[in-house]
Amino acid sequence: MTLDLTGAIDCDVHPLAPTPAQLAPYMDDYWRETLDVRGIDSWASIAYPPGAPLTVRADWRAMTPRADATPASMADALLDRHRLGHAILNCLFPVQAFRDARLAAAFARAVNDWLAAEWLDRDARLRASIVVAPHDPQLAAEEIERRAGDTRFVQVLLLVMGEAPLGKVQYWPIYAAAERHGLAIGIHAGSSYHHAVTGSGWPSHYIEDYAAQSAGFHTQLGSLLSEGVFVKFPGLKAVLIESGVSWMPAYMWRFAKFWRGIRLEVPWIDREPMDIVREHVRFTLQPFDCPPDAGLMARVVDQLGSDDLMLFSSDFPHAHFAGCEIVPRGFPEAVARKCLRDNPLATYPRLTRETAR
Repeated sequence: MTLDLTGAIDCDVHPLAPTPAQLAPYMDDYWRETLDVRGIDSWASIAYPPGAPLTVRADWRAMTPRADATPASMADALLDRHRLGHAILNCLFPVQAFRDARLAAAFARAVNDWLAAEWLDRDARLRASIVVAPHDPQLAAEEIERRAGDTRFVQVLLLVMGEAPLGKVQYWPIYAAAERHGLAIGIHAGSSYHHAVTGSGWPSHYIEDYAAQSAGFHTQLGSLLSEGVFVKFPGLKAVLIESGVSWMPAYMWRFAKFWRGIRLEVPWIDREPMDIVREHVRFTLQPFDCPPDAGLMARVVDQLGSDDLMLFSSDFPHAHFAGCEIVPRGFPEAVARKCLRDNPLATYPRLTRETAR
């Protein structure tokens, strides 16, 4: 669908993740020495293999510099081309992959300082998620507190697959800090790869891993609801990023069916689970996992029961659309228009505040 995107807020944009060498200037002497002594000089993304066609769209890969490599090249390929108002950067540097919690926290801190200096300072339209390492939730909360004064950071970034379901009480310091500062929790596709990405063990192929991500989102949504996260933190919003959405109505129907029979186990869920989802959970638009059929798309959106749940996103530079048609063909136009600005503004209150450096 071709819409006028002037002023739209893109809720999922990926800068090219920095190398450890690029992050070293944002680390103290101890951690710079650690990088040198331990030979940590590169990173590898299993979730987005560098050579996979899905990782970077062909025309953006061919740009010099690559379209996601600098604020200027990103502006040329995306922001200026579509006249976007803001874009939220989700940096996928793999802090979760490190087993040393302090090293992971040091990388997260460096990534956030790098984002501020190398990206946010260079284009006033850019906003970002605070990258945290969930290995030690207290250290993650401290990083949120450290960066919360910069309102260009509008969200806290976690991955959908890690060491434990995200609703568990051990992660609550992260949610307390996020709620206190008006930050959403962004749960992005990806994994620490410390455990198998399916419930039946390790798959053989990338396509199995990629398709299994939606099952990870099932787990996390059920965990956040069952553990009472939104009861404990009533001001919190969770954004499921690159989750798809067509799975959600069927999953929530099943979840609610069982809840009605065994609600004694989770007495804090005192209303229909889908009502909680509509209040607290949001989904980014791309990739939209539904055929480009207007009837099917309208049916999925109708089953969501609200036009507040979807947030506009390009998932730049991943190859989920061709040309300029970021909004999928057949997507209900009235809902699409609300996705562009109204829903993001309601989800990210910091977007409406004057930016503080």
